Amino acid sequence: MKASGDKFAVITAYDFTFAKLIENAGIEVVLVGDSLGNVIQGRDSTIPVTVADMVYHTAAVKRGNSNALLIADMPFMSYATETQALENAALLMQAGAHMVKLEGGAWLAETVRLLCERGIPVCGHVGLTPQSVHKLGGYKVQGKEEQAAAQMISEAKALEKAGAELIVVECVPSSLGRALSQALTIPVIGIGAGPDTDAQVLVLHDMLGISQRLPRFSKNFLEDNTSIQSAISAYGDAVRAGTFPAPEHCF
Repeated sequence: MKASGDKFAVITAYDFTFAKLIENAGIEVVLVGDSLGNVIQGRDSTIPVTVADMVYHTAAVKRGNSNALLIADMPFMSYATETQALENAALLMQAGAHMVKLEGGAWLAETVRLLCERGIPVCGHVGLTPQSVHKLGGYKVQGKEEQAAAQMISEAKALEKAGAELIVVECVPSSLGRALSQALTIPVIGIGAGPDTDAQVLVLHDMLGISQRLPRFSKNFLEDNTSIQSAISAYGDAVRAGTFPAPEHCF
């Protein structure tokens, strides 16, 4: 799809019922996000989410998903060492994931290589990495300075070279989202990264406007639709048509 210039949609899911609705809408990729800590468990960050939590929700989503690529987040400190990464990724794959997602840059390259060698596809995640929120000093736009942007592109390239097959980039200026997509041969999935990435991802509860606080980069698709099913379909259509995100959702 990247080679042909066709955009695709990604959305989070945490249970069987929503996975079926997402499948009915023809969404191409489903992410079992550690954002479940915020929207399901009521935590103030993703840090308390455990591997057991992710395995449970991945298995539930798997039962409702037949067609979409299913990615599962590896939660905080579940890949701090290469041994941990291999063991915990195996648990998520056995629960039904097709791919695992890890947050971080070039320091993860060897871990990514090891996972890929052992048959575990990897999605990277750069930019705002929520598991590092305390180190980053809060939920802030990343890569605003030229040097920081160049560093992010370099680190994403390192992940691609190590074998990552997708990259998520979160909360960066639109110009950097575009530059990353152009610099990498693998698809770049944006969230708050402008309209020029190869795909878009939103948290399900944000997309339905039912989160406690709607991020600037999100849109309430339920507002203009008569059902959750039609809202999810409208999100997918808007991503593929390039009408979402609009300028008001960008940095």
